[in-house]
Amino acid sequence: MTTFQTMFFLFFFVPLVKLVPPIQQESLNLYEYDTDIFEELFKQDYEDKSQDAIKKKGKDDMIVSPDSNIQLELQRDESVPKVPPTKDTDLATCLLCVCLSGSVYCEEIDIVAIPPLPKETAYLYARFNKIKRVAVSDFADIPTLRRINLSGNRIEEIEDGAFSKLLLLEELSLAENKLIRLPVLPPKLITFNANYNRIKSRGIRANAFKKQTNLSYLYLAHNTLESVPLNLPESLRVLHLQFNNITSVTDDTFCKSNNTRYIRSRMDEIRMEGNPVILAKHPNAFSCLKTLPVGTY
Repeated sequence: MTTFQTMFFLFFFVPLVKLVPPIQQESLNLYEYDTDIFEELFKQDYEDKSQDAIKKKGKDDMIVSPDSNIQLELQRDESVPKVPPTKDTDLATCLLCVCLSGSVYCEEIDIVAIPPLPKETAYLYARFNKIKRVAVSDFADIPTLRRINLSGNRIEEIEDGAFSKLLLLEELSLAENKLIRLPVLPPKLITFNANYNRIKSRGIRANAFKKQTNLSYLYLAHNTLESVPLNLPESLRVLHLQFNNITSVTDDTFCKSNNTRYIRSRMDEIRMEGNPVILAKHPNAFSCLKTLPVGTY
């Protein structure tokens, strides 16, 4: 019986034990083979990404090698266009004043002269400063000017030609200064304000307004005029002469004595109060007007 059991054990269990090692060995070899594949794939992917990163760098970029700490120097691209520098004069004026869309505001900053203006300036506001003189060179290179306001300064002298060449100028204010005579005016002026100065009649040329065919608003109040300016243009709508030293008017001051049918149709307002003249003594002087002047009758 013992012999039979021994034979039965050897016959069934020994073959099973011999089969185990080959299965484990085969599994181990498969695992090592797969590791090699993963290493190759990772290495290839790393190299591909490094090449792509290098290709994406421009000539001006910093490139750092993945295998070292060596840093390559930048190369400047000389093809980039250079921006032209801003003129120093324009920059200085726009730092001192406010420059905005063709307008320059230099108000109440105590400047004693008109600063250099940007070429495209159309509107200049330089009120309430300490400007004493206006030169031809101040506006010689600025033909685009349409409005100039120099009110509230200390201007005593204006060079001949300072404004006359500004062909686009429509509004000029010189109010509240120390002028004793009028400058030559530009041809297309619509509004001229010289209130509160020291202008006398001899400081206005006989033909100062004759060619001002666009002049509509003329303000000469609070001066020292002895008479109404001659040759007032037909375009005039408003005339302020109040508080001067005007002592008389004639039949030709506003009308035409040799033409009784003449009507100054555009004139809407004349102010002459504060003058010594008694307007009632000169009834024919206003026969061509739609409304009588404001003043003493």
